[in-house]
Amino acid sequence: MPLDLKKALRSLCAATCVLASALSGIAAADAATPLKIGTVVWIGYGPFYVAEALDLYKKYGLSVKLQFFTDPGLLPAALTSHAVDGAMLTYDQVVGSVAKGLSEKVVMPIDFSNGGDAIVASADVKKVADFKGKKVAFNPLSPSEFLLAYALQTSGMSDKDISAVNMTPEAIPGAMLSGSLPVGVTYEPNVSQILNSGKSRFHVVYSSRNAPGLIADVLVFDQSFIDAHPAEVKGILQAYADGMAYMKSHPDDAAKIIAKALGVSPQDVKAQLDGVYNIPVAEMPQSFVKGPTTRSYYTSGAVIAGLLQKKGQISAIPPTEKTIDAQFVNQLAR
Repeated sequence: MPLDLKKALRSLCAATCVLASALSGIAAADAATPLKIGTVVWIGYGPFYVAEALDLYKKYGLSVKLQFFTDPGLLPAALTSHAVDGAMLTYDQVVGSVAKGLSEKVVMPIDFSNGGDAIVASADVKKVADFKGKKVAFNPLSPSEFLLAYALQTSGMSDKDISAVNMTPEAIPGAMLSGSLPVGVTYEPNVSQILNSGKSRFHVVYSSRNAPGLIADVLVFDQSFIDAHPAEVKGILQAYADGMAYMKSHPDDAAKIIAKALGVSPQDVKAQLDGVYNIPVAEMPQSFVKGPTTRSYYTSGAVIAGLLQKKGQISAIPPTEKTIDAQFVNQLAR
């Protein structure tokens, strides 16, 4: 082989190796960049807390970081602005976003509140009808407002019958325990904090147990992210399922992990878990098909959207199909 040709081949090989090394470095950097999932402190998200603490995502070639928000009402905007890659929302938030023209899709049902969201009141307030004329604190445009609206509606009342107070869920315990607030709408662990600290001063007047399936927590991604990263979405669901399995096989260890995320004791975690129902993998597809119960988004969504429209939060009710993407759940269940 001529010397010049040998030199040319060596140069070509060297250039190829340099390019391959550079591309490999870029791929490694991309893989190392964690996906950000927006969330709040909520007992129903326990499997996600376990998955992060034990790095269960690594098995699926992912790095995932939970980004905590103190106000759940900020999560939809964070998702829209791509400040986070995905978010744990309640289904009513998804309905509201899609009604406004956004392309957000539920890819997995997480849980539905079964008493974990509640309206807590002082001992003299016996029933929802007693809210009339009283100060009621809640976080606007959040599941707390949705639960309150449904409770008022079932009692033949509306928000015009109360004195609404804008307050974050975490601020409500302090306000109630100080004696300045007779009624507050919040969720665990705030509910237990009020009840335990106030002893017989407070009680639950109405909770999500009175409206099963209406407050449903879901994992949501923008359609553009789903289209560009289907493998990542699938991996997140698989790691979540592994987290649920770990909670079942190692309940004490899982309770310690979740307790750290919630800022409560492991004993409190076990008690609060009674207030939510984390949907098993085998049952997840049921949420995406038409059914007679509120566990189906077609049924609960109609109730949710009707309330949102009545309150003027949306102008038109979006088709359920525009709010969900069942492909990943169906794959997981299989």
